[in-house]
Amino acid sequence: MNFYLFAAACLILIIGLIHSILGETLIFSRMRNNGFIPTTGDPVLKERHVRILWASWHLVTLFAWGLTFLAFKLSITTSDQNWFLDVERVILFAMLVGSALVLIGTRGRHPGWLGMLVIAILIALA
Repeated sequence: MNFYLFAAACLILIIGLIHSILGETLIFSRMRNNGFIPTTGDPVLKERHVRILWASWHLVTLFAWGLTFLAFKLSITTSDQNWFLDVERVILFAMLVGSALVLIGTRGRHPGWLGMLVIAILIALA
């Protein structure tokens, strides 16, 4: 088992869970009108914008969990080295670019950039 990939997979899973929970409690709970999907963003956002923001927020978590599965699989599988390296590079690239995007986009105020950077480093060490 590759410890670095396993650790990266665990971190992706945890960050995804924290991402959705904090989004629900800190952002979307204030935007609900008795329904599951938030719809209130007045005066800045229209209902349709709030809905897609909510869906996109959780889509990030689902994509992260897809990467979690791949990283877990890579941590225990070494039979096909070409596939292994290709997937590893894709996860590494996605985490590095995602880290830079969040760092620049939020001026470092959102901690997601640091989590993604740590994951990229763990995968690079693998």
